[in-house]
Amino acid sequence: MTAAFVAGADASSEVPLKRRLKRAERTRRLKALALILPLLLFLLFTFLGPIAGMLWRSVDDWEVRQVMPHTVAALADWDGKDVPGEPAFAALAGDIRTARDAGTVAIASKRLNYALNGFRTIMSGTARNLKTLPEPGTAKDTLIGINPAWGERATWAAIKGASGPLTSFYLLGALDLTRNLDGAIVAAPEEQAIYRDVFGRTFTISLGVTVLCLILGFPVAYMLATLPTGQSNVLMIFVLLPFWTSLLVRTCAWIVVLQSEGIVNDSLRWIGLIDEPLRLIYNRFGVYVAMTHVLLPFMILPLYSSMRSISPAYMRAAASLGASPVTAFLRIYLPQTVPGIGAGSLLVFILAIGYYITPALVGGAADQMISYFIAFYTTETVNWGLASALGAVLLLATLLLAVVYGKLVHGQQVTGGMKN
Repeated sequence: MTAAFVAGADASSEVPLKRRLKRAERTRRLKALALILPLLLFLLFTFLGPIAGMLWRSVDDWEVRQVMPHTVAALADWDGKDVPGEPAFAALAGDIRTARDAGTVAIASKRLNYALNGFRTIMSGTARNLKTLPEPGTAKDTLIGINPAWGERATWAAIKGASGPLTSFYLLGALDLTRNLDGAIVAAPEEQAIYRDVFGRTFTISLGVTVLCLILGFPVAYMLATLPTGQSNVLMIFVLLPFWTSLLVRTCAWIVVLQSEGIVNDSLRWIGLIDEPLRLIYNRFGVYVAMTHVLLPFMILPLYSSMRSISPAYMRAAASLGASPVTAFLRIYLPQTVPGIGAGSLLVFILAIGYYITPALVGGAADQMISYFIAFYTTETVNWGLASALGAVLLLATLLLAVVYGKLVHGQQVTGGMKN
Protein backbone atom coordinates (compact mmCIF):
# COMPACT_ATOMS: atom_id res chain seq x y z
CA MET A 1 0.00 0.00 0.00
CA THR A 2 2.97 2.24 0.76
CA ALA A 3 4.52 1.50 -2.66
CA ALA A 4 1.25 2.34 -4.36
CA PHE A 5 1.07 5.61 -2.44
CA VAL A 6 4.63 6.53 -3.46
CA ALA A 7 3.94 5.60 -7.10
CA GLY A 8 0.80 7.68 -7.05
CA ALA A 9 2.66 10.66 -5.58
CA ASP A 10 5.35 10.38 -8.28
CA ALA A 11 2.73 10.21 -11.04
CA SER A 12 0.92 13.27 -9.68
CA SER A 13 4.16 15.30 -9.49
CA GLU A 14 5.27 14.25 -13.04
CA VAL A 15 2.58 16.24 -14.85
CA PRO A 16 3.45 19.65 -13.27
CA LEU A 17 7.13 18.99 -14.00
CA LYS A 18 6.41 18.43 -17.70
CA ARG A 19 4.38 21.58 -17.80
CA ARG A 20 7.15 23.52 -16.13
CA LEU A 21 9.67 22.13 -18.60
CA LYS A 22 7.44 23.02 -21.56
CA ARG A 23 6.87 26.49 -20.17
CA ALA A 24 10.61 26.99 -19.69
CA GLU A 25 11.31 25.74 -23.21
CA ARG A 26 8.62 28.03 -24.65
CA THR A 27 10.06 31.00 -22.75
CA ARG A 28 13.53 30.20 -24.03
CA ARG A 29 12.27 30.05 -27.61
CA LEU A 30 10.42 33.34 -27.25
CA LYS A 31 13.55 35.03 -25.90
CA ALA A 32 15.59 33.65 -28.80
CA LEU A 33 12.95 34.85 -31.27
CA ALA A 34 12.93 38.29 -29.63
CA LEU A 35 16.69 38.52 -30.05
CA ILE A 36 16.60 37.77 -33.79
CA LEU A 37 13.35 39.62 -34.46
CA PRO A 38 15.09 42.91 -35.46
CA LEU A 39 17.23 40.99 -37.95
CA LEU A 40 14.17 39.21 -39.38
CA LEU A 41 12.33 42.52 -39.77
CA PHE A 42 15.38 44.10 -41.38
CA LEU A 43 15.65 41.24 -43.90
CA LEU A 44 11.91 41.36 -44.53
CA PHE A 45 11.81 45.06 -45.39
CA THR A 46 15.17 45.41 -47.11
CA PHE A 47 15.61 42.06 -48.88
CA LEU A 48 12.53 39.88 -49.17
CA GLY A 49 10.13 42.78 -49.61
CA PRO A 50 11.92 44.35 -52.61
CA ILE A 51 12.37 40.93 -54.24
CA ALA A 52 8.68 40.14 -53.79
CA GLY A 53 7.81 43.56 -55.19
CA MET A 54 10.03 42.95 -58.20
CA LEU A 55 8.40 39.57 -58.90
CA TRP A 56 4.95 41.11 -58.56
CA ARG A 57 5.76 43.94 -60.98
CA SER A 58 6.86 41.37 -63.58
CA VAL A 59 3.29 39.97 -63.78
CA ASP A 60 1.21 42.99 -62.70
CA ASP A 61 -0.86 44.54 -65.50
CA TRP A 62 -3.10 47.31 -64.19
CA GLU A 63 -2.84 50.24 -66.63
CA VAL A 64 -5.41 49.29 -69.28
CA ARG A 65 -7.83 47.77 -66.76
CA GLN A 66 -7.79 50.97 -64.70
CA VAL A 67 -7.99 53.47 -67.58
CA MET A 68 -10.38 51.53 -69.87
CA PRO A 69 -12.58 49.45 -67.52
CA HIS A 70 -15.67 49.37 -69.78
CA THR A 71 -13.66 48.25 -72.81
CA VAL A 72 -12.02 45.49 -70.77
CA ALA A 73 -15.45 44.33 -69.58
CA ALA A 74 -16.84 44.40 -73.15
CA LEU A 75 -13.93 42.24 -74.37
CA ALA A 76 -14.24 39.68 -71.57
CA ASP A 77 -16.17 37.23 -73.78
CA TRP A 78 -14.55 38.19 -77.08
CA ASP A 79 -13.14 35.10 -78.85
CA GLY A 80 -10.60 37.12 -80.86
CA LYS A 81 -11.56 35.58 -84.22
CA ASP A 82 -12.94 38.82 -85.67
CA VAL A 83 -13.29 42.50 -84.81
CA PRO A 84 -15.61 42.87 -81.78
CA GLY A 85 -19.11 44.24 -82.12
CA GLU A 86 -20.66 47.66 -81.65
CA PRO A 87 -20.85 47.44 -77.80
CA ALA A 88 -17.06 47.15 -77.56
CA PHE A 89 -16.60 50.19 -79.83
CA ALA A 90 -19.10 52.17 -77.75
CA ALA A 91 -17.30 51.20 -74.53
CA LEU A 92 -13.97 52.16 -76.09
CA ALA A 93 -15.27 55.57 -77.18
CA GLY A 94 -16.62 56.24 -73.70
CA ASP A 95 -13.38 55.16 -72.02
CA ILE A 96 -11.27 57.31 -74.33
CA ARG A 97 -13.42 60.36 -73.65
CA THR A 98 -13.24 59.73 -69.90
CA ALA A 99 -9.48 59.14 -70.02
CA ARG A 100 -8.97 62.33 -72.04
CA ASP A 101 -10.84 64.38 -69.43
CA ALA A 102 -8.89 62.70 -66.62
CA GLY A 103 -5.54 63.02 -68.42
CA THR A 104 -4.85 59.26 -68.26
CA VAL A 105 -4.71 58.45 -71.98
CA ALA A 106 -0.91 58.33 -71.87
CA ILE A 107 -0.95 55.66 -69.15
CA ALA A 108 -2.93 53.18 -71.27
CA SER A 109 -1.14 54.25 -74.46
CA LYS A 110 2.26 53.49 -72.98
CA ARG A 111 1.23 49.98 -71.92
CA LEU A 112 -0.49 49.21 -75.24
CA ASN A 113 2.50 50.51 -77.18
CA TYR A 114 4.60 47.75 -75.58
CA ALA A 115 2.26 45.17 -77.13
CA LEU A 116 1.77 46.86 -80.53
CA ASN A 117 4.12 49.45 -81.96
CA GLY A 118 2.29 52.62 -82.91
CA PHE A 119 -0.54 52.19 -80.42
CA ARG A 120 0.46 55.41 -78.67
CA THR A 121 -0.26 57.31 -81.90
CA ILE A 122 -3.58 55.52 -82.37
CA MET A 123 -4.75 56.37 -78.87
CA SER A 124 -3.57 59.96 -78.79
CA GLY A 125 -4.96 60.70 -82.26
CA THR A 126 -8.32 59.15 -81.40
CA ALA A 127 -8.53 61.02 -78.09
CA ARG A 128 -7.70 64.26 -79.87
CA ASN A 129 -10.24 63.85 -82.71
CA LEU A 130 -13.08 62.30 -80.72
CA LYS A 131 -14.72 65.56 -79.68
CA THR A 132 -18.00 64.03 -78.40
CA LEU A 133 -19.42 60.60 -77.75
CA PRO A 134 -20.73 58.94 -80.94
CA GLU A 135 -24.45 58.54 -81.41
CA PRO A 136 -25.81 55.10 -80.42
CA GLY A 137 -24.97 52.52 -83.10
CA THR A 138 -22.33 54.70 -84.78
CA ALA A 139 -19.30 54.13 -82.51
CA LYS A 140 -17.68 51.55 -84.80
CA ASP A 141 -17.89 53.71 -87.92
CA THR A 142 -16.80 56.79 -85.99
CA LEU A 143 -13.67 55.22 -84.50
CA ILE A 144 -12.65 53.48 -87.74
CA GLY A 145 -13.20 56.78 -89.51
CA ILE A 146 -10.80 58.48 -87.10
CA ASN A 147 -8.20 55.72 -87.43
CA PRO A 148 -8.59 52.60 -89.62
CA ALA A 149 -6.45 50.64 -87.11
CA TRP A 150 -9.58 50.23 -84.95
CA GLY A 151 -10.94 47.96 -87.67
CA GLU A 152 -8.03 45.55 -87.35
CA ARG A 153 -8.09 42.47 -85.15
CA ALA A 154 -4.50 43.05 -83.95
CA THR A 155 -5.49 46.36 -82.33
CA TRP A 156 -8.21 44.74 -80.26
CA ALA A 157 -6.05 41.71 -79.50
CA ALA A 158 -3.50 44.09 -77.95
CA ILE A 159 -6.19 45.57 -75.68
CA LYS A 160 -7.45 42.10 -74.79
CA GLY A 161 -3.92 40.93 -73.98
CA ALA A 162 -3.30 43.93 -71.73
CA SER A 163 -6.58 43.62 -69.83
CA GLY A 164 -4.85 42.29 -66.69
CA PRO A 165 -4.87 42.01 -63.80
CA LEU A 166 -2.00 39.54 -64.33
CA THR A 167 0.01 38.98 -67.48
CA SER A 168 2.79 36.83 -68.85
CA PHE A 169 3.68 39.51 -71.40
CA TYR A 170 6.82 40.79 -69.67
CA LEU A 171 8.17 37.36 -68.69
CA LEU A 172 7.65 36.07 -72.24
CA GLY A 173 9.29 39.22 -73.59
CA ALA A 174 12.32 38.64 -71.35
CA LEU A 175 12.73 35.26 -73.08
CA ASP A 176 12.15 36.64 -76.60
CA LEU A 177 8.69 35.08 -76.76
CA THR A 178 5.28 36.59 -77.41
CA ARG A 179 1.69 35.62 -78.10
CA ASN A 180 0.20 35.73 -81.60
CA LEU A 181 -3.35 36.81 -82.46
CA ASP A 182 -4.66 33.36 -81.52
CA GLY A 183 -3.01 33.48 -78.08
CA ALA A 184 -0.34 30.87 -78.84
CA ILE A 185 3.21 31.45 -77.57
CA VAL A 186 5.60 32.03 -80.48
CA ALA A 187 9.05 33.47 -81.01
CA ALA A 188 9.24 37.27 -80.95
CA PRO A 189 9.97 39.12 -84.23
CA GLU A 190 13.66 39.13 -85.11
CA GLU A 191 14.06 42.88 -84.59
CA GLN A 192 12.70 42.56 -81.04
CA ALA A 193 14.49 39.33 -80.04
CA ILE A 194 17.58 40.57 -78.20
CA TYR A 195 17.39 39.25 -74.65
CA ARG A 196 18.49 35.66 -75.32
CA ASP A 197 21.68 37.03 -76.83
CA VAL A 198 22.10 39.39 -73.88
CA PHE A 199 21.61 36.57 -71.37
CA GLY A 200 24.02 34.38 -73.37
CA ARG A 201 26.57 37.20 -73.40
CA THR A 202 26.09 37.76 -69.68
CA PHE A 203 26.63 34.11 -68.81
CA THR A 204 29.59 33.83 -71.22
CA ILE A 205 31.38 36.83 -69.71
CA SER A 206 30.56 35.68 -66.18
CA LEU A 207 31.85 32.17 -66.88
CA GLY A 208 35.05 33.53 -68.46
CA VAL A 209 35.67 35.85 -65.50
CA THR A 210 35.05 32.95 -63.09
CA VAL A 211 37.57 30.73 -64.88
CA LEU A 212 40.16 33.53 -64.96
CA CYS A 213 39.64 34.22 -61.25
CA LEU A 214 40.05 30.51 -60.48
CA ILE A 215 43.24 30.22 -62.55
CA LEU A 216 44.76 33.33 -60.97
CA GLY A 217 43.35 32.89 -57.49
CA PHE A 218 44.23 29.23 -56.84
CA PRO A 219 48.04 29.73 -56.70
CA VAL A 220 47.64 32.87 -54.58
CA ALA A 221 45.35 31.07 -52.13
CA TYR A 222 47.78 28.13 -52.01
CA MET A 223 50.64 30.47 -51.14
CA LEU A 224 48.56 32.16 -48.46
CA ALA A 225 47.69 28.79 -46.93
CA THR A 226 51.23 27.33 -46.99
CA LEU A 227 53.50 30.31 -46.26
CA PRO A 228 54.60 31.08 -42.69
CA THR A 229 52.18 33.29 -40.79
CA GLY A 230 54.21 36.51 -41.09
CA GLN A 231 54.65 36.26 -44.85
CA SER A 232 51.07 35.09 -45.27
CA ASN A 233 49.75 38.16 -43.44
CA VAL A 234 51.76 40.50 -45.68
CA LEU A 235 50.47 38.75 -48.81
CA MET A 236 46.92 38.88 -47.44
CA ILE A 237 47.17 42.69 -47.21
CA PHE A 238 47.83 42.86 -50.96
CA VAL A 239 44.74 40.72 -51.52
CA LEU A 240 42.50 42.77 -49.25
CA LEU A 241 43.77 46.21 -50.22
CA PRO A 242 41.95 46.23 -53.61
CA PHE A 243 38.98 44.62 -51.86
CA TRP A 244 38.68 47.65 -49.58
CA THR A 245 39.05 50.14 -52.45
CA SER A 246 35.98 51.60 -54.11
CA LEU A 247 34.71 49.69 -57.13
CA LEU A 248 34.40 52.90 -59.12
CA VAL A 249 38.00 53.87 -58.32
CA ARG A 250 39.31 50.47 -59.41
CA THR A 251 37.34 50.58 -62.67
CA CYS A 252 38.46 54.12 -63.46
CA ALA A 253 42.06 53.08 -62.74
CA TRP A 254 41.79 50.40 -65.42
CA ILE A 255 40.45 52.99 -67.87
CA VAL A 256 43.57 55.06 -67.23
CA VAL A 257 45.90 52.07 -67.52
CA LEU A 258 44.38 50.51 -70.65
CA GLN A 259 43.62 53.59 -72.73
CA SER A 260 45.54 54.37 -75.94
CA GLU A 261 47.94 56.69 -74.09
CA GLY A 262 47.98 54.49 -70.96
CA ILE A 263 50.84 52.70 -69.26
CA VAL A 264 50.38 49.42 -71.13
CA ASN A 265 50.37 50.89 -74.63
CA ASP A 266 53.22 53.29 -73.83
CA SER A 267 55.31 50.41 -72.44
CA LEU A 268 54.69 48.23 -75.49
CA ARG A 269 55.62 51.05 -77.83
CA TRP A 270 58.72 51.91 -75.77
CA ILE A 271 60.09 48.36 -76.02
CA GLY A 272 59.24 48.27 -79.73
CA LEU A 273 56.58 45.55 -79.77
CA ILE A 274 53.92 47.76 -81.38
CA ASP A 275 53.88 50.88 -83.53
CA GLU A 276 50.26 51.85 -83.02
CA PRO A 277 48.37 51.65 -79.71
CA LEU A 278 46.31 48.52 -79.15
CA ARG A 279 42.62 48.80 -78.41
CA LEU A 280 42.52 47.45 -74.84
CA ILE A 281 39.49 49.29 -73.50
CA TYR A 282 35.81 49.66 -74.50
CA ASN A 283 35.79 46.07 -75.75
CA ARG A 284 35.47 42.52 -74.35
CA PHE A 285 39.17 42.39 -73.37
CA GLY A 286 38.79 45.40 -71.10
CA VAL A 287 35.68 43.89 -69.51
CA TYR A 288 37.50 40.61 -68.74
CA VAL A 289 40.56 42.39 -67.29
CA ALA A 290 38.66 44.84 -65.08
CA MET A 291 36.04 42.36 -63.84
CA THR A 292 38.66 39.69 -63.09
CA HIS A 293 40.66 42.16 -61.03
CA VAL A 294 37.59 43.38 -59.16
CA LEU A 295 36.24 39.90 -58.38
CA LEU A 296 39.54 38.09 -57.71
CA PRO A 297 39.39 38.52 -53.88
CA PHE A 298 35.99 36.81 -53.84
CA MET A 299 37.68 33.71 -55.29
CA ILE A 300 40.84 33.83 -53.18
CA LEU A 301 39.18 34.12 -49.78
CA PRO A 302 36.95 30.96 -50.00
CA LEU A 303 39.88 29.00 -51.48
CA TYR A 304 42.16 30.17 -48.69
CA SER A 305 39.60 29.19 -46.06
CA SER A 306 39.29 25.71 -47.60
CA MET A 307 43.05 25.18 -47.97
CA ARG A 308 43.80 26.25 -44.41
CA SER A 309 41.74 23.33 -43.13
CA ILE A 310 43.77 20.74 -45.11
CA SER A 311 46.32 19.05 -42.89
CA PRO A 312 49.88 18.80 -44.35
CA ALA A 313 49.99 15.27 -42.94
CA TYR A 314 47.89 14.06 -45.89
CA MET A 315 50.55 15.09 -48.41
CA ARG A 316 53.35 13.68 -46.27
CA ALA A 317 51.46 10.40 -45.96
CA ALA A 318 50.97 10.25 -49.73
CA ALA A 319 54.69 10.93 -50.32
CA SER A 320 55.65 8.25 -47.80
CA LEU A 321 53.53 5.77 -49.72
CA GLY A 322 55.38 6.51 -52.95
CA ALA A 323 53.13 9.07 -54.64
CA SER A 324 54.85 11.73 -56.74
CA PRO A 325 54.18 15.38 -55.85
CA VAL A 326 51.87 15.76 -58.88
CA THR A 327 49.94 12.59 -58.03
CA ALA A 328 49.63 13.58 -54.37
CA PHE A 329 48.40 17.03 -55.35
CA LEU A 330 45.86 15.78 -57.89
CA ARG A 331 44.53 12.83 -55.84
CA ILE A 332 44.88 14.06 -52.26
CA TYR A 333 45.12 17.86 -52.07
CA LEU A 334 42.96 19.05 -54.98
CA PRO A 335 39.81 17.02 -54.09
CA GLN A 336 39.83 18.55 -50.62
CA THR A 337 39.74 22.04 -52.12
CA VAL A 338 36.57 21.32 -54.12
CA PRO A 339 34.26 23.00 -51.54
CA GLY A 340 36.40 26.14 -51.71
CA ILE A 341 36.51 26.02 -55.51
CA GLY A 342 32.74 25.59 -55.63
CA ALA A 343 32.05 28.36 -53.13
CA GLY A 344 34.45 30.79 -54.80
CA SER A 345 33.27 30.00 -58.32
CA LEU A 346 29.61 30.33 -57.37
CA LEU A 347 30.25 33.60 -55.52
CA VAL A 348 32.22 35.12 -58.40
CA PHE A 349 29.75 33.91 -61.04
CA ILE A 350 26.69 35.24 -59.20
CA LEU A 351 28.36 38.59 -58.60
CA ALA A 352 29.49 38.74 -62.24
CA ILE A 353 26.07 38.13 -63.82
CA GLY A 354 24.69 41.12 -61.92
CA TYR A 355 27.58 43.47 -62.60
CA TYR A 356 26.74 46.87 -63.99
CA ILE A 357 29.36 49.58 -63.37
CA THR A 358 32.45 47.83 -64.76
CA PRO A 359 30.94 46.60 -68.09
CA ALA A 360 29.15 49.93 -68.53
CA LEU A 361 32.40 51.91 -68.14
CA VAL A 362 35.02 49.69 -69.83
CA GLY A 363 32.86 47.70 -72.28
CA GLY A 364 31.64 48.59 -75.74
CA ALA A 365 28.08 48.60 -77.03
CA ALA A 366 28.27 44.86 -77.76
CA ASP A 367 29.64 44.04 -74.29
CA GLN A 368 26.80 45.34 -72.12
CA MET A 369 25.34 42.74 -69.79
CA ILE A 370 21.77 42.18 -68.65
CA SER A 371 22.17 44.59 -65.72
CA TYR A 372 22.64 47.44 -68.21
CA PHE A 373 19.27 46.71 -69.80
CA ILE A 374 17.57 46.42 -66.41
CA ALA A 375 18.96 49.83 -65.48
CA PHE A 376 17.94 51.21 -68.88
CA TYR A 377 14.32 50.07 -68.54
CA THR A 378 14.20 51.30 -64.95
CA THR A 379 15.66 54.77 -65.40
CA GLU A 380 15.26 55.65 -69.08
CA THR A 381 12.01 54.18 -70.41
CA VAL A 382 10.43 53.49 -66.98
CA ASN A 383 9.26 50.08 -68.20
CA TRP A 384 9.12 48.51 -64.75
CA GLY A 385 7.38 45.38 -66.01
CA LEU A 386 10.14 44.35 -68.42
CA ALA A 387 12.89 45.42 -66.01
CA SER A 388 11.31 43.27 -63.28
CA ALA A 389 10.88 40.34 -65.68
CA LEU A 390 14.57 40.47 -66.66
CA GLY A 391 15.45 40.62 -62.97
CA ALA A 392 13.17 37.66 -62.25
CA VAL A 393 14.90 35.56 -64.93
CA LEU A 394 18.27 36.54 -63.46
CA LEU A 395 17.05 35.63 -59.98
CA LEU A 396 15.81 32.24 -61.22
CA ALA A 397 19.19 31.52 -62.83
CA THR A 398 20.94 32.43 -59.57
CA LEU A 399 18.70 30.13 -57.53
CA LEU A 400 19.28 27.26 -59.98
CA LEU A 401 23.03 27.78 -59.67
CA ALA A 402 22.77 27.73 -55.88
CA VAL A 403 20.80 24.47 -55.99
CA VAL A 404 23.29 22.88 -58.40
CA TYR A 405 26.17 24.02 -56.20
CA GLY A 406 24.51 22.51 -53.14
CA LYS A 407 24.01 19.18 -54.94
CA LEU A 408 27.57 19.05 -56.26
CA VAL A 409 29.44 20.20 -53.16
CA HIS A 410 27.37 18.54 -50.44
CA GLY A 411 28.90 15.10 -51.04
CA GLN A 412 32.39 16.57 -51.06
CA GLN A 413 31.79 18.31 -47.74
CA VAL A 414 30.50 15.10 -46.17
CA THR A 415 33.45 13.01 -47.33
CA GLY A 416 36.09 15.67 -46.93
CA GLY A 417 36.60 15.81 -50.68
CA MET A 418 37.84 12.22 -50.90
CA LYS A 419 36.20 9.17 -52.31
CA ASN A 420 34.60 6.77 -49.91
